[in-house]
Amino acid sequence: MPTPAEIIDSALGRIVADYVFPQRAAEADRAIRGRLAAGEYDALSGAAFCEAVTAHLQEACPDKHLRLLWQDEPRSTEPEDDDAGRAAFLALLRAENQGISRVEHLDGNVGHLDVRRIADAAEGGRAIGAAMELVAHTRALILDLRECLGGAPDGAAMWCSYFFPDGEVHLNDFYERATDSTRQYWTAPHLPAPRYLDRPVYVLTSATTFSGGEDVAYTLQAHGRAELVGETTRGGAHPTNRHPVTEHITVAVPTARTINAVTGTNWEGVGVQPDRAVAADKALDVAYEEAIRRLA
Repeated sequence: MPTPAEIIDSALGRIVADYVFPQRAAEADRAIRGRLAAGEYDALSGAAFCEAVTAHLQEACPDKHLRLLWQDEPRSTEPEDDDAGRAAFLALLRAENQGISRVEHLDGNVGHLDVRRIADAAEGGRAIGAAMELVAHTRALILDLRECLGGAPDGAAMWCSYFFPDGEVHLNDFYERATDSTRQYWTAPHLPAPRYLDRPVYVLTSATTFSGGEDVAYTLQAHGRAELVGETTRGGAHPTNRHPVTEHITVAVPTARTINAVTGTNWEGVGVQPDRAVAADKALDVAYEEAIRRLA
């Protein structure tokens, strides 16, 4: 059974090597090692140990994706290759209908899409297109991301593409530390369903909305294409890799950062701020009432 010192040493090694901001990684390393030396983790184990280290990591380096995760069921400590990780992610999306929980028409011909995860564009593109096809002729659209926990960056770009006229809108960039390179994301020039143009779009958010869901909300807001209704989101903007530390503990290390093409920044640590702040459980009613008022 690895000691707290061995677990922390392994996790911090990954963080220092891979975290997108090297200076912050060094600061977090010093802070955690100082607490370790002071004996703060000696009496902790399991989930409580992971929660304490995570809290201290995020205190030293505010980043919601930077975490030590506990799982009750033991897992292999062999590094998972990229193909296996992607296969597991795609299997999860298939099991969850590519993240699309509900598509409905509300009275007054207002569309409502409830999206819980952001699908991979290549595999989930047809499902996203099918959802958009079903609301193509509505007079206003409510994109409900209140329970959206994240997903694929290219899927976020595909969702956003439906609300712009062509493939010439620069949405955002991803800077990756490992390769010191930047990948640009633009709207797609071709889509499997009609674009949703010249009509009101409302995006619902909550304190649960995270990562890829925040990407869609932030991007549409920054480009002036949607009004956000609900709560400030959780604030996780950094793409992340996970590495096994023990059979029960995984370290999540953000390796890249998002840079919005309009704002030049992102929502990390601060969340996406709604245009109209209301309790999450009231957001759908408020957005619907506003849509009906505008359409009257």
